[in-house]
Amino acid sequence: MIEESKEANALHHKVKDAIIQLINNGEYKPNSQLPTEAEFCEKYGVSRTTVRTALQQLTTEGYVYRKRGSGTFVSGNKVKQILTSTVERFSKQMTMQGKKPSIKVLNLDVIPADQFLSEQLHIQNGEPVNRLERIRFVNDQPIQVEISYLPWYKTPSLDKKGCEISLYQLLEQQFHLKISRTIENLELFTADQETADRLHISAGDPCFVLYTHAYLGDETVIEYSKTIYRSDLTHFVIERNYENETNP
Repeated sequence: MIEESKEANALHHKVKDAIIQLINNGEYKPNSQLPTEAEFCEKYGVSRTTVRTALQQLTTEGYVYRKRGSGTFVSGNKVKQILTSTVERFSKQMTMQGKKPSIKVLNLDVIPADQFLSEQLHIQNGEPVNRLERIRFVNDQPIQVEISYLPWYKTPSLDKKGCEISLYQLLEQQFHLKISRTIENLELFTADQETADRLHISAGDPCFVLYTHAYLGDETVIEYSKTIYRSDLTHFVIERNYENETNP
């Protein structure tokens, strides 16, 4: 039984790797439809369960996406997000990759801080908070949904129109608040219906979620945000610099 399980595991990995190779070689082009499960079974001489498992992993990893009733399609070229970059903001990163970025502000409201927000922003329960909800697009495709919370006493009269550009740039220009550092946590996330509708994906599709705390130079928390990314259109790059470290 264990040997059979190992063999099945090895087979679907081989099928998955073979399909990735065909995608990378350009035989299966972005947004083109893949062969059916039956055709893959015949091509690789494996069972439908093996093919189905391979396709599920490819979907989870963002190489392909599925349209209910239509089949499986190759994902478009992914957008590279450099998490360690503190200089190039989102718009500049996209422009450098030859892509057209844009931002749509969905909502900007003032709400009272609940217990969770008071802990995240280090403010009192009930204090007013700016809640900013935006969608970022790349080449007119929605790629991420972002909800930001900012203490109102630091950001009164936050300009909705101005939030269609870099929020950190706006904070510096409008309120003279310069971000000193951020702490970010990246996790996997399954799209709920609201997120799916906004990102033009299906409920249950895999996504990334990034939780961010942004700090001013005096360690005041100026923003807590939750950003949900489409996994089929995004991959992350983390760069580590060891130049100033001393080996033991």
